[in-house]
Amino acid sequence: MLNPILQKNDKTARLLIFTVSFVIFFAIAILSRVKIEVDLGFDVHVFALINAIINSTVSVLLVAAYIAVRGKQYIAHRNLMYSAILLSVLFLVSYIAHHLLAGDTKFGGEGAIRYVYFFILITHIILAAIILPFILFTAYRALTGEFEKHKKISRYTFPLWLYVSVSGVLVYVMISPYYT
Repeated sequence: MLNPILQKNDKTARLLIFTVSFVIFFAIAILSRVKIEVDLGFDVHVFALINAIINSTVSVLLVAAYIAVRGKQYIAHRNLMYSAILLSVLFLVSYIAHHLLAGDTKFGGEGAIRYVYFFILITHIILAAIILPFILFTAYRALTGEFEKHKKISRYTFPLWLYVSVSGVLVYVMISPYYT
């Protein structure tokens, strides 16, 4: 096992994790209703493509980290998870930029695909809204060396985070033909 990096302080960690999660959730909720009209000289939907690439990479990193930890390669697992978290932060910046600059896009598909799209979109949005504190608590437990608690919470965090990252890519693939 790895040595702890942080001193355990659950009260401060809880306050920080819930505050960060709350601020990010409400920033996204508020900013999703704002559109900035500015000509950047390029198609702003490039940010959506960047988001899909980041989400794809995060998905691969999560699976690789899972494989690494199952193989008791804890340093590789830690480094892969650091990379997934860092890319998720970059995703957040790109996501906000895309929505500020591009606004909303209406899905134009018809028939059964419409129901599939909205099922994926709605489950993606709900889980994306709640996954951040899970990710942060899971990371906190690892950073404080509480590996049993880390393992216990990661059983929920891993599949939820993986679903959010994969479904984000699926949403992009399905909506991108309707970008104008």
